[in-house]
Amino acid sequence: MNQPHTCSVIIPAYNAAKTLSACLAAIQNQTPFLSCSLREIIVVDNNSCDNTADIARRTPGVTLLCAATQGPAAARNVGIRHASGDILCFTDADCVPTADWLEKISAPLRHKPEVAGCKGTYLTQQGALTARFVQLEYEDKYDLLPVDQPIDFIDTYSCAYRREVLLANDGFDERFPYLEDQELSFRLAARGYDMRFQPTAVVYHQHAATIGDYFRKKLTIGYWKAQVVRRFPRHATKDAHTPQVMKVQMALILLALLGLPTAVLGLIWPPFIALPLLPLLAFLLTAVPFIRKAWPKDRAVALTAPFVLAVRALALSLGYIQGTLRPAQIDPPSAKPLGISGPAYWLKRGLDMAGSSVGLLFTAVVFPFIALAIKLDTPGPILFRQTRAGQGGRPFTIYKFRTMQANAEALLPQLIDLDQLNEPVYKLEDDPRITRVGHFLRRWSLDELPQFWNVFKGEMSLIGPRPEEAWLVEFYTDYHRQRLAVKPGMSGPMQVNGRGNLSLETRLALELAYIQEYSLGRDMALILQTIPAVLHGRGAR
Repeated sequence: MNQPHTCSVIIPAYNAAKTLSACLAAIQNQTPFLSCSLREIIVVDNNSCDNTADIARRTPGVTLLCAATQGPAAARNVGIRHASGDILCFTDADCVPTADWLEKISAPLRHKPEVAGCKGTYLTQQGALTARFVQLEYEDKYDLLPVDQPIDFIDTYSCAYRREVLLANDGFDERFPYLEDQELSFRLAARGYDMRFQPTAVVYHQHAATIGDYFRKKLTIGYWKAQVVRRFPRHATKDAHTPQVMKVQMALILLALLGLPTAVLGLIWPPFIALPLLPLLAFLLTAVPFIRKAWPKDRAVALTAPFVLAVRALALSLGYIQGTLRPAQIDPPSAKPLGISGPAYWLKRGLDMAGSSVGLLFTAVVFPFIALAIKLDTPGPILFRQTRAGQGGRPFTIYKFRTMQANAEALLPQLIDLDQLNEPVYKLEDDPRITRVGHFLRRWSLDELPQFWNVFKGEMSLIGPRPEEAWLVEFYTDYHRQRLAVKPGMSGPMQVNGRGNLSLETRLALELAYIQEYSLGRDMALILQTIPAVLHGRGAR
């Protein structure tokens, strides 16, 4: 029987006297209806200058803590360390949860043991036009989030995490005064943790009410987004919460601004006027889907949306440019690897593209001969397909030349008791499922040639940790999950140091050292070391 869950609510508070009382009352009123035990409500006063601390101190059932340093990340970490519940629910002091918020936000973690965190939603009761736009902006983003699938983006105005996961992953990075919640969720996603969207866990919020406040907030978000992306480069192209059209709009508004000086030349030659007008026209076209979505909800917002969307695009662009040209001095924590970040990420991707292109040409040459040998040896397909865990634990289909009997996976339970594994890895000596041609292909690593296609698609890298079977990742501890922070490799530190002969802990030590000490030169050295490793065949299975 599952152990009963206990919840702790953590609220960082800074000069929140006007809203904190309503927030606390809303949470306390939910206690009788909870399916789990509310262990405590923790308010962490972040050096407030008003009577925030007095309000928390006077409220029965509330524990007041003080953060020694300013910043929401530091305040939340103080609460995490003090909390005694196994599920930690977060909201902000300027939010008022709905009547069933605590029940809803904790539900995914109570009902699904594999879920490490979940994200709720905003509503607002404000009448200001800008605030109403912000609400529809959030609703537009919520439409991107799948309800029953893992997400990679959690913000802390309405969220819950397992306490053990936060402690094992160093909590919030206190060097981020802004977007510290994005940084944490990207970090956990990179390690393959399952996080979910819970749209029914709602809090009411006071959004930016004026266009000036909105512009300043987006400017700050743009700056710190550049810092987050520098640490997690793959999120420069996509994350679960950011509409792709927003990035297009940012580019178009910059093009329009750059074209403004040449528009003056339109007095001499009229076609010059088109230089800023064309990107503006394209921008208006990109705004149409948002306008259509907003029209039945709030026509005033829909009519003013092109202007506010332009303000958003300009602020985010300027902030992002500033954050790129003058980045904050934030280095990743030395205790745990975060992955390959910054320019090194893109240089590695360039090496992968070049190397996999050459590898695919070689594979095309030898493919007919290997395919014929496989077909003449045993019945079954030429290629073997299997689900493996990629970067962030995301499943992908790996391709190999088939080296085993066609029903090899069905025979595995007869050869090994998977429930009795001491660690999430196994190896079989003299595996009877391997065919005669398979022994030859494995001895010379020819079976792995089709993986150049995985590398070309971006699912794998030339060098990285071994691509593990997806079901084995379910047995990973928090420590093991660090190896999921980068793409798995065709070769890597394991393959050049004994391959299948290594224990899991030895493998992990090599792979984590590779991530922590990554350099392009190290990749090149491992590529060169792969050649003698293949020739000697040590550990080949």
